[in-house]
Amino acid sequence: MTTARETTSIKLDKYTKEEAKKIFAKLGISMGDAVNMFLTQVTLNKGIPFEIKIPNDETKVVMQDILADKNIDKLDLKELKSQ
Repeated sequence: MTTARETTSIKLDKYTKEEAKKIFAKLGISMGDAVNMFLTQVTLNKGIPFEIKIPNDETKVVMQDILADKNIDKLDLKELKSQ
């Protein structure tokens, strides 16, 4: 059974799109294939196929600090491996 294809237009964050395209290329799939997989999973799950949470107040503060480059300790890989 062949499914009819339809063209759609969506606005995407440029950086995220380019990074995702690199990953899809490694997987041997196109952006369209990936979107179709996602939409198929939405249909099968009757919702978003992964958990989405609203961050609590503490997490929001940490996220704001990271975006403002505050309260961030610089680590190198050697430090992480030794822990």
